[in-house]
Amino acid sequence: MTADERMLAFGQRVREARKSRRISQERLAEMAGIDRSYMGNIERGEKNITLKKVYELCDALEIKIEELV
Repeated sequence: MTADERMLAFGQRVREARKSRRISQERLAEMAGIDRSYMGNIERGEKNITLKKVYELCDALEIKIEELV
């Protein structure tokens, strides 16, 4: 799996976790301290985010990191 494929898969898992909790993209971005447009980039696999941001998303979604990576 290439890095791009991994970023796409990560973004899809973030989106699935967000939608299963019925949280809007805008609300999740706010909860995680991420700009809304950047959140969209993450979910589309367009951004290679830092580990710190991954943990902030996990905290906002109340999930373990293993569910996203």
